[in-house]
Amino acid sequence: MISTRNPGRIAGLWYLALTILGPLRLIYIPGKLFVSGNAAATAGNIAAHQTLFRLGIATDLICAVILIFLVLAFYRLFDGVDQNLAVQVAIFGGGMPAVIDVGGVVSDAAALTMVRGANFLSAFDKPQRDALTMLFLILRDHQNTAAEILWGLWLIPLARLVYKSRFLPRFLGVWLAINGLAYLTMSFTGIFLPQYQGNVFTYSQPALAAELALMLWLVIKGAQPPLGTQPAEVA
Repeated sequence: MISTRNPGRIAGLWYLALTILGPLRLIYIPGKLFVSGNAAATAGNIAAHQTLFRLGIATDLICAVILIFLVLAFYRLFDGVDQNLAVQVAIFGGGMPAVIDVGGVVSDAAALTMVRGANFLSAFDKPQRDALTMLFLILRDHQNTAAEILWGLWLIPLARLVYKSRFLPRFLGVWLAINGLAYLTMSFTGIFLPQYQGNVFTYSQPALAAELALMLWLVIKGAQPPLGTQPAEVA
């Protein structure tokens, strides 16, 4: 029989979980613990708040899993609209970013190891360990910059799917396309003109709100493809 569940709301709830958990490591922890240009202060903050830092690591791993379920939900929602575009969403929005998330966890784990000063690190003195801690955190920041390319790329096919679907507002599709271009701009600014990346991020906020708008629409109103386009589900 045809499923009575609303596949759009399922995708929206996964999106909501990602929206709630994602900012912890991406925004909150850097703002609370990291001191720009001061390796000793940054390492000291991490040492004093190891539970919070570990929570960020755990949250990143959870978000990597949520990403997979999110794009699978989107695939189910949009498979009948355009299968090729739905596959692109699954690859660029799920599999590849999840791998980068796991790689970022490795960088954070290395930074935490340096802060704790394990016995095998006795060859390094404290300033050297602090410097290496900052190096791993900077590496993690570069991984985020690389991930922004994928954050932008997956929104382009998603925007086309929303626009073509006719069961979601077309303005959301246009907004998502602009959001994707904003992420790509931020990423390449971070690579070639990193001193301006913060400014680009600030000016991009109206565009970046498109994902939030889509998430809220799906959670509140949901989305149901026409009966002829959704996959059958066995009772």
